[in-house]
Amino acid sequence: MVKQRQSTAAAELTAEQEELAQRIYQRLQAKMDEELLAMARLMAAKADHEIFGKGEFELRDKLNQVGATIVSEAANERSKKGVPR
Repeated sequence: MVKQRQSTAAAELTAEQEELAQRIYQRLQAKMDEELLAMARLMAAKADHEIFGKGEFELRDKLNQVGATIVSEAANERSKKGVPR
């Protein structure tokens, strides 16, 4: 298992918030591993001259999709507990 770095924000979470964070993390972990591998493959497939420019923008698009997935999972977990969005 990868050791998680604790950010300043994580140190300030209540027990309930930490529980929510852990549930979100568990739901995201497998999806993110798949996404990271896809991004690594994308960059590995690029020729040297393609890494920046087109390749960079393709990677940024994937990162935006990952961010949207995280937001969606967080909203879904909150709605399960009756926490308003």
